[in-house]
Parts: sequence; C-alpha cells; structure tokens
Amino acid sequence: MIQTDVLVIGGGPGGYTAAIRSAQLGQKTLLVEKDKVGGTCLNRGCIPTKVYLKAAELLHSIEKAPLFGIKIAGHELDLQALRQRKERVVDTLVAGVKSLLKANGVELKSGTARFKNDNTVIIDGQEEITAQKIIIATGSNNLELSIPGTELPGVLNSDEALELKEIPESIAIIGGGVIGVEFAEFYASLGVKVTILEALPRILPLEDAAISKELQKLYTSRGITIHASSFVTEIRKAGSLKELLFETEGQKKTLQAEQVLVAVGRRANIDSLALDNAGVTFDTKGIKVNENLQTTNPAIYAIGDVNGGIQLAHVAFYEGEKAAEHIAGKKIDLDYKVVPRCIFSNPEIASVGLTEEEAKEKGYALQIGVFPFRANGKALLMDAAEGFMKIIAEKDYNEILGVHIIGPAASELIVEAALALKLECTIEEIIETIHAHPTVGESYRETAMDVWGRAIHFKR
Repeated sequence: MIQTDVLVIGGGPGGYTAAIRSAQLGQKTLLVEKDKVGGTCLNRGCIPTKVYLKAAELLHSIEKAPLFGIKIAGHELDLQALRQRKERVVDTLVAGVKSLLKANGVELKSGTARFKNDNTVIIDGQEEITAQKIIIATGSNNLELSIPGTELPGVLNSDEALELKEIPESIAIIGGGVIGVEFAEFYASLGVKVTILEALPRILPLEDAAISKELQKLYTSRGITIHASSFVTEIRKAGSLKELLFETEGQKKTLQAEQVLVAVGRRANIDSLALDNAGVTFDTKGIKVNENLQTTNPAIYAIGDVNGGIQLAHVAFYEGEKAAEHIAGKKIDLDYKVVPRCIFSNPEIASVGLTEEEAKEKGYALQIGVFPFRANGKALLMDAAEGFMKIIAEKDYNEILGVHIIGPAASELIVEAALALKLECTIEEIIETIHAHPTVGESYRETAMDVWGRAIHFKR
C-alpha cells in the first residue's frame, strides 16, 4: 500500500494544477491519471480545436490577401499535415506538463482510481493508495443524445471530429453552444455546407443576446444555415447521407447531411469512482461541494467540471490552486464574479460579468455603451471590422457589471475587462485611462465614453 499526504485523481487542468500547488506547499503529492496528463482540454478540447481554428483563420487571411496587394496563386488544405500539427502541439504540451510535475516532486501514476473507503483508492483493481486528503478532478465527458440513430457511422462526437480523415461535403451540427459554433467555423472555412440545429431560441444562449444575434447574422451571411428552437427526434440512413428529423415551431422537418456532429454539452465523469464508498454525495450535475470545494466527506475535494460548476479550463486551474491551499491550512475565498469566456469563432467572442438580461433580472438600473469595430482604425486596416464591444454599467456608482465583445482579438481584449471587473472599475476610470493608438484595445475607452454619449469616433 502507498501512503501520501495528498492524492489527486485526474490529471487535467484542475488536477495537475492542484498537484503542483500541493507540492509547492510542502505536501507529499501523488497524481493518478488513466490516460494522458492535460485532460480533455489539452488532448481533445481547447488546444487541438484551436489548432484547427488557426487553420481556418489562415484560410480567411489568404482569401483577404488581395486586399493588401498580395497575390497567392493557389492553396489547399492538407488535412493530414494539419492533424500532424495538432498532434505535435498536443504532444509538446503533454510533455511540458509531465516535466512540471516531475520538477515539483509530484509522483505520477497511470491507472483508473476507484474508492475503497473514505481515504483509500484502488488503482486498476490492484494497487491501493491511502491519503490524508483527496482531490477529485476527473473532469467531464461528452453528453450523449438519447435519440434513435446516434450509433450510425458518420454520427460523431467532438472527440471523433478531431480525428477527421476526410472533408465531408456537408455536416449537420446538433447544438449551437460553444462547441457547435467553433466546429461550424472550422468546417465552413473548408467550404463544407454547415447546418446548426439548436434547441433554444438562439445559438450561444448563455451569451448576451446582442452578441449571439450578431454572430447568427454573420454566420448566415457566410452560408451557414441555423435552425433555432429545433429539436432533433431521429437520425436515419439515407443512402450515403444521414437524414435528420427535427421539429421546429410545431412543424416537422427533415434535412440531409453527409456527417452529423453531436455537440450538446458535457456531463461529470464520475461513473467509475464508486463515490458511495467514500461518503461523497453527487447528483446528475456532478459532485456536490461547499464554499471550500469540500465534498460531503470533508477530507475529499472536487474541482473543475466534475463538481457541476462552470465548465471552463481556467476555472479548473483556479479551483485546483484553491483546493490545494485549503488543504494546506490557508483560508480561501472563491470569487466567481470574474470568469471570462472565450469563443473562437470568426470574429471571436469574449465576455465577462453579467449579460444585459442577467443585470436586468438582478434589478440594476443600467447604462450601456456600444462601439462598433468599423469605427476603430486598427480593425479597419486589418479588414476585421465586423462586430462591436458592449459595456454594461449600473447607474448608482457607474460600476462596470459586464463587458461583451464580438470582434478581432476578443479573446485577448477580455483580459483588461476581467481586471476592470475584479477591481470594481467605474466608467470614469476607463475613460481616464489613456489607451494606445492605433490598437483594437482603444475601443474600451470609446465604448465607456459611449455609455454617456461621449464617444469621439462614433455617433449613435
């Protein structure tokens, strides 16, 4: 039997961060991972999808090259070379995580952990590990769609879509959330006929309504078909194609596509853990935790996707650090007010804080500024002037409640907005901060000034 101070189950973003931070704090730490360290994000999610979306971005740039006087005789996508690039990037980052664990003195074991009791797990049914504290960081897996036909060849989940061996002529994507939208971006950039079916009234239903409506307008203009308020009831074979039966606004409809991608969300990965043996309570959303990330067994913590909270890698990083610090006896204060969200569509989308709809539901008296990127010199010269920035502030103290961006480099711009919310910045403080020119980031100041009708480079 192996004994350790802290045992971390799962080597994804939350797990390896928790293990490294525990070791930094002087705890003897052991990490168990059944596959590759880095988890879904590094191996089958955030990183590999962004490699594909970088290819999509480059294809867009090549199409725009003549605007800048650059003539390109011809180009084509080498899918095999792109997959190899994706694998090289993933392998490099996995090796980097392994070296960081080793450098920090974390012992890494391969295998699947199952609880024997409240402080002991069994690895692959053989080796036992006992720990004073245990952190569960097993992440999430693809949510399956319970309709006939999902077992047919050519009906893919997001993991399988990353192993694309040939480019289909058409694809139907079930789910218009982040995963569905990003894959739609990639496939459409390759000339694939893309259809998105979303059960809710709009794609990206968790984003500010103005943002998701803008992306829907831009996607439609690029030939992506979007069926909102649509429920797929069956998938069946139709020769070499798949036929989807769906209902929308009380009408039954069909469409055909060569491939189908199911992107309807993710569920906590807890089935193999035998949580009952450890006195850990869970439900369909995941493992229940308190304000310190402790489960119903206070010696066991749950972080990241598995605890039913916000399913983002950077939230898992944050919770991994906090759980390790609490185990080490430090007081922690979890603050989820500032959680930036990024969507790598084209144009990119990023947001932090409350949407306009959420702020109204909370009873705030609002003041709102909007600045279009077509009025920003840097965006215009890059031929990336689609979209806008939106700032939501309350009226009593002029404090910023939310920032929402659809436009160039949104995933980088959101960092300033996140800091502004963390520091409880006001409209005045953004206006009084000199922003460099020419940059896309100077749109922050213009948007803040528009809250009071003072924007210099745009008049509503």
